[in-house]
This record gives sequence, C-alpha cells and structure tokens, in this order.
Amino acid sequence: MALKFHPDKNKDPNAEDKFKEIAEAYEVLSDPKKRSIYDQYGEEGLKAGGVGSSGGPGSTYHYTFHGDPHATFASFFGGSNPFDMFFGPGRSRGTTNGFDHVGGEQDMDLDMDGDEDPFSAFGRFGNGVNGFHHGGGGRRHPAEPLHRRGKLQDAPVVHELRVSLEEIFHGCTKRMKITRRRLNPDGRTARSEDKILHIVIKRGWKEGTKITFPKEGDETPENIPADIAFVLKDKPHPHFKRDGSNIIYSATICLKEALCGCTVNIPTIDNRVIPLPCTDIIKPGTVKRLRGEGLPFPKSPTQRGDLIVEFKVRFPDRIPPQSREILKQHLPLS
Repeated sequence: MALKFHPDKNKDPNAEDKFKEIAEAYEVLSDPKKRSIYDQYGEEGLKAGGVGSSGGPGSTYHYTFHGDPHATFASFFGGSNPFDMFFGPGRSRGTTNGFDHVGGEQDMDLDMDGDEDPFSAFGRFGNGVNGFHHGGGGRRHPAEPLHRRGKLQDAPVVHELRVSLEEIFHGCTKRMKITRRRLNPDGRTARSEDKILHIVIKRGWKEGTKITFPKEGDETPENIPADIAFVLKDKPHPHFKRDGSNIIYSATICLKEALCGCTVNIPTIDNRVIPLPCTDIIKPGTVKRLRGEGLPFPKSPTQRGDLIVEFKVRFPDRIPPQSREILKQHLPLS
C-alpha cells in the first residue's frame, strides 16, 4: 500500500497525505508500547496522552508523528531508501517537510490491491493501516479504506461577469448572490444556502481577468466543494471601444470640415470634453492620439493609456452644379 500511494508513483494530489498516514500507521502498529496504548484508548488517547503500558499509576505517554514517512520506512525495512528496489536509485527522496519528485525513469505499473501488497508479509501489524484510524478508546473499529477516504475537488464553476468601461476606469465592487448546497453537522445530509460574494474589481483590470472564490460550490459527503470563478467581460459602450488600456473613439466629420479644418469635441471616459483642433486635411482613417486619457494600467493605476480618435469623413450625397464647377477649378488633380 505504501508503494501504491508513494508520490513518485501516484500523481493524485492526495497521495502525499495518504503516504504519510500509512507511514504513521506502520510506526504505531509496529511498536508494542504504542500499539498497546492504541488498542486500549484509540488514536485520540494515543496522541492526547494515554496511560503507558509499562508505567506506574499516573504515568502518561504522548505520541506525535515526526512527519517524515521516508525515515519511518527506512528504519523499519533497513537501508537509506527501501523504495530503491521499486523505483530505482534516486527516484524516491524524502525531506522533512515534503517530497522531492525526481523524474527521468519510466514509472512501474503496479497494482497493490489485495494479496499483491508486498508489505502483506509483515502480518504482525494485524489490521494494518485499515484498522488504524478511529475515534475513541475501547474497541477498535475498522476505518474506511484509505482509497475511499480521499476526496476529490469538483471542477471550477466559471461565470462571465460583464462590466462597463466606467466600472473599469473607477474600480468597483459587485455583489453576486449564489445558492449552494452545504453539509449539515451530521456530515451526511445537506441544506440549501444563499451567500453574497463581494467581487472587488480593481482599476484597469483587463477583459479575461479571473476572480476565484475557493471552495464556494456545492458540498457533499463525497466531494470537496468546487471553486467559484468569475471572468471579466467588457460590456459594449455607446461611444468607446477598448484596446488594452487604450480606448478608441470614432469621430465623424463632413467633407468640408475634413478639407477646410475644424475643431472636434472629444468626450472622455470620465465625462469631460476635450476640444481637438484639426488644421490639417483629415483623410478617412486619420488617427489622432490624446495621451493619458485612456484607462488605468492594471499594475500602475496612477498611469493611464491613451484616447485614440479615429476619423470618418462623411461625403455628401449630391453637389449642386455650380459648386461642382467651383471644385473642379480649385481642387488639385492629385
């Protein structure tokens, strides 16, 4: 079973915790004193302080797992690394606070269920790890098998959150009401529960930014609640289009203004109006840029992008004959 849940073999996110739990079970059940206390008082009595099997009246024994499963198996089976025979030298290396996963060699496809468990020969452990975990003193009750105890988290639940350019410019907080299932204290039945999530949207955040609320989804006895995520989506704006931290405004002028010059009043995202003088000839597609009048930069909200003005020229549907003659005389051929 230790091989089955060894982190170098099993890539399940819970494998490391199960591997440590198996090591703790071996350490307790292979020690006569620890096992005697465990048989009488259970896991809580062992860790909280049960009466020692060889101690006198009032003597107590406190046990705490040291946290290094590799040290446990090394001391029991001998050698610096008892898993070398299965993974090859250097494949399994322990550290005090976790595991170093070293790649490079093909994992062996081992099925450690039933009689094929290579540790089953050590029968003195009695019920082994499957009998280790239970609540109180007195009789020992077989616990649920390790592979059934691990819970998997449901996939994230993703919602689209539409925001206006004004909300991106100023920043805002949106309140979203969700309804989810939550377990009752008995751990088996569930209830429906409403919750208000406060989504803080910071100035300048880009479309596609994801805000995640961990484990706010439905809860059942078999699962870890899913994360709830919101992905920002820009609302259409009546005047502007967004281009990153820049905003684009389309200004339409007539042919006379394009040829003879004009001043165009440009609205801004913060409800001001900027006069934009145009003294040169404006061709269709001409672009002018108002620096620092766009949206805040996400990582530096005191600075802003630009307001880009794209010009469209509106041509007349018809020209009076006399005006046409004047244009012929005065407009250049090229």
